[in-house]
Amino acid sequence: MCMKKNKNNRVLIFILGVSFALQSGILFSAQHIKPDHKLIQYTGRVDFANPNQPLISWPGTSIKAKFTGDTLKVELDDQEGKNYFNVIIDGNEQFPHVIQAKQGRHVYPVAYYLNDGEHTVEIYKRTEGHEGSTKFLGLALADHGKLLTLPARPTRKIAFFGDSITSGMGNEAPDNHDDKDLSDKNNYLAYGSITARNLHAEHHTVSLSGIGIMVSWFDFTMKEYFDQINAAGNNNSRWDFTSWTPDIVVINLFQNDSWLVTDPKVISPIPADEKIIQAYVDFINTIRLHYPNKPIICALGSMNITQTESKWPNYVETAVSRIKEMDSKANIDTVLFEYTGYKKHPRVHQHQRNAEKLTERIKAKLQW
Repeated sequence: MCMKKNKNNRVLIFILGVSFALQSGILFSAQHIKPDHKLIQYTGRVDFANPNQPLISWPGTSIKAKFTGDTLKVELDDQEGKNYFNVIIDGNEQFPHVIQAKQGRHVYPVAYYLNDGEHTVEIYKRTEGHEGSTKFLGLALADHGKLLTLPARPTRKIAFFGDSITSGMGNEAPDNHDDKDLSDKNNYLAYGSITARNLHAEHHTVSLSGIGIMVSWFDFTMKEYFDQINAAGNNNSRWDFTSWTPDIVVINLFQNDSWLVTDPKVISPIPADEKIIQAYVDFINTIRLHYPNKPIICALGSMNITQTESKWPNYVETAVSRIKEMDSKANIDTVLFEYTGYKKHPRVHQHQRNAEKLTERIKAKLQW
């Protein structure tokens, strides 16, 4: 009688364990592909301190693979449960599978009933450092699936440094709706990402909503943030700038400074024009130290910082002229994204327009 009870208990425990694993998404199929597999391609500032748990945190970070089989699952361990990811199967970027990550470790089925043959997947981080970091724990293929070699990476490279505009905050929200929902933040459709695809270029995006050069909506600025490998807040992680060198750098900052520098509760004393201009000069020169001899485009807009009566375009243009006076070899100029009177974060159609302008400028500048 006792033996039967123990046997029944073991069966019950086994069933409960399997049920828990299924509900939490921890079980994988037989074809579990680890993150350090040589055929997985990463783009962006990824922390590989643990190769089997690479940490992704910056908007626009991308994981690509080519595979066979009719199904695909992705395993993630998300820090906050706030991140969103586009999963693009076979290049169908118009209708991606969108992962709304849950906090902790979970498996997400992202493709079902695919046709026989070869397929591609791109896992793309829509959200940014405010939403925390995510450990990528691998892929699960169908029983007889396998990874294949991807096409070669793009040879062109662009680095973007910016704020919420560059991140893509609110860009998928309706025009007449608030733009703070995380589900409406999509870096894939921000002007920088669109520009990179227009030019068949790989890109790194270093951006954070609310950040500025002199002052931010929080207690650190881009001067403390731009050199991190981990985008989740102000931390001591450091990016190796020699590991990835762009052909051109695009910087779109100062929007948050323009809102905050006149508030003595935020910054005191209120900076004079000269101090604002010099702060921009100093930041651009800091970037130039990490990317010597690389061309830089100082962009601005398309929010109200570029409206007709704004002083801020002149600040940037004056700063760029000053840098050129100090260094005749400085390959640096400006691009202004026009303000349309829309008083919220730019939506996708505005990002597309700004991307067209930036694409043409980069084509002319680099002869691409």
